[in-house]
Amino acid sequence: MSIRSRKLAIRTGMTAIGLAMAIQGNAIAQEDANNEDGEFLGTITLGQSKREVQTDTATPVTVIKQEEIDDRQGTTIGEIIDSVPGVTLLNGTTPSGSGLNIRGFGANRIFGTDQKIVILVDGATTGAEEIYRISNQLFTDPNLYKEVSVIRGTVGSFEYASGVVGGIVQLETKDASDFTDGEIGFGGALTLGAASNGDGFNGSGTVAWQPSDRVELLANYTYREQDNQEDGNGDEIGNSEFELPSFLLKGKFAITDEQSIMLSYTNTESSDRDVPYDTFITATDFFGNVDRDIETETASLIYEYSPIDNDLVDLYAALTYSNQEIEQTYIPFTNGFGMPSPFSPVFAQARDGFDVVNDDHKFETLKLTLKNTSFVETGSVEHELRYGFEYIDRERLDRGLSAVGTAAPGGTDERYAVFLIDVMDFGNGLTFTPALRVETQSIESDAFNVDTELLEPAEFDDTAIMGGASLRYQFENGFALFGSYARTSSLPIIDDVPATDNVDPVIRDRIFMAEEAETFELGGSFDRVGVFSEGDVLALKVNIYDTTLEDVTSYSGVSEVETNGIEIEGSYAFEQGLYFDMNANFTDGDQVSIAGVTSEWQNLAQDSIRVTGGYRFGAFADLSLEVVNGFDSDVVNVDPTTVPEAGDSYTLFNLRATVRPQEGFLKGTEFRIGLENLTDEAYIPNLSTRFQPGFNGKLTITKLF
Repeated sequence: MSIRSRKLAIRTGMTAIGLAMAIQGNAIAQEDANNEDGEFLGTITLGQSKREVQTDTATPVTVIKQEEIDDRQGTTIGEIIDSVPGVTLLNGTTPSGSGLNIRGFGANRIFGTDQKIVILVDGATTGAEEIYRISNQLFTDPNLYKEVSVIRGTVGSFEYASGVVGGIVQLETKDASDFTDGEIGFGGALTLGAASNGDGFNGSGTVAWQPSDRVELLANYTYREQDNQEDGNGDEIGNSEFELPSFLLKGKFAITDEQSIMLSYTNTESSDRDVPYDTFITATDFFGNVDRDIETETASLIYEYSPIDNDLVDLYAALTYSNQEIEQTYIPFTNGFGMPSPFSPVFAQARDGFDVVNDDHKFETLKLTLKNTSFVETGSVEHELRYGFEYIDRERLDRGLSAVGTAAPGGTDERYAVFLIDVMDFGNGLTFTPALRVETQSIESDAFNVDTELLEPAEFDDTAIMGGASLRYQFENGFALFGSYARTSSLPIIDDVPATDNVDPVIRDRIFMAEEAETFELGGSFDRVGVFSEGDVLALKVNIYDTTLEDVTSYSGVSEVETNGIEIEGSYAFEQGLYFDMNANFTDGDQVSIAGVTSEWQNLAQDSIRVTGGYRFGAFADLSLEVVNGFDSDVVNVDPTTVPEAGDSYTLFNLRATVRPQEGFLKGTEFRIGLENLTDEAYIPNLSTRFQPGFNGKLTITKLF
């Protein structure tokens, strides 16, 4: 990007904020959140920091709320949560060709997912299975959501899924009451946004209606587009152009004071024309180009019953559905070899395309969850018991005739699971939380021979018992220590099932082998008001983990993976408005090949530290500077001859400002500016396959009504 364009973006954003501040006048004073006695209050939110550190649990979880989602102005969900320690965003800024990696598991440059992380939208499990060189995680827009939580590792996963090694991302859609403040009547918002790098544009409209105090209705439509961006070298980032329309429909109905029903539906579409089949690269390779259409949708029906006078019943029942369809058509003569001679043996391949580039994919997941929470006492111990049942039916369909003869046919994966989590509070600062999940699977594949005749399907049944426990002790001075152990099983997926039962028994046993993972964690936290001065707030949490994955089938030639790391989250804020947020991630890991050779884990993320300093002018404005440093990586996940800069150290500076006028005709209007990668750094984080965007100026204006 030229210096002139960068200065224009900065000037435009600063002018918008300056106008709003001039109209507003003096900043509104910060509300007094001081605790006069200076006593420890546990985990509290005084509103100064960007993010609350979850110090009251042994589970390594991070929650990102609406304010931070808006301030980050992310293009994808990944750009919202990549600030969480342990979370790495591959490629970023585009829904196609990017992915999430948590603690070294998840997306990689070969597959969009390895099934070791789970993404939930209003309780619905989303995403496809392993699709060769196509990402399938981030096809949804941040404007649909008001909260994102990330559980890292296994210990907090047992009531949601099996096989969680990296972590869980939970997305909660917006509610009508977020705009109506719970009052009868209408509310909503209109948002317009622009970005200088890639001429990005997004527009979003939300209409909320509460016809009564028992009914909430909301509709949101969001459109987002972007041209090819430029990296810090000024070079175009190929394959980074996209259009992304999304919408959300949601209703909440309070049957009584104790019973409620929620329905939500999300839909996101992406259409790409004449783009490389491989979504992780920037230019056409030997696979050639395709036209690709992707649709991702989720639907949730949730019933909750919580009688006030009964501590044994707090019922949650959810019926959810998710679907992801990928349709693609090969464009002849677009492979990296150019147009071959008619006498060349690859001529027919270039004309018709490899089977994989013409494949259509459809993944549907239907899930029923029944969960109850009971509060009971046994002597001096208080129990919060969460227990339930899940039925999961997953279908992989529409592979198309071009997939004939491949080793990844469609099929069904049917599972039943029961789970139990017991949060035991001994009343003296000690909390012990055992967890158990039992899951049984019945998997069946569909396959056709070269004459498109249905073959005898391959079938497989298995049952896995998994679980763990965490122990936490809270001292009276604000310190807490905790530790946990968790073991999970990653059962085979449809994609791993061979075309027929007629395969070598040794190969069959390895394919159908459930992967086993265990994780040990130790950590500590500190949370206190009035540490160095009256009214200041300090929160800190450190997690140390060690994970071993055995009986590996997800990665070619690998039999075992061991990762370990340290994750740090912290915040420090003064009641006057000054605040600092910090998170850091340091990892290491090894892999053992089938031949027994040990080497560094190929999907290891880059060590990084992120520090934000900011100041809040009451409810009126929030100004912050974020500094991100990625350290040199010893592990390079891409071909160093083609991408020699991958994994090199880098430093980014991101300036953000939010202004909310509290008076005059601009009251109810929010101005946001983001100046990202201020120094136009050219960098490729480890796990990414292309240079990341250079300087990008973002401006968003939201009008609430």
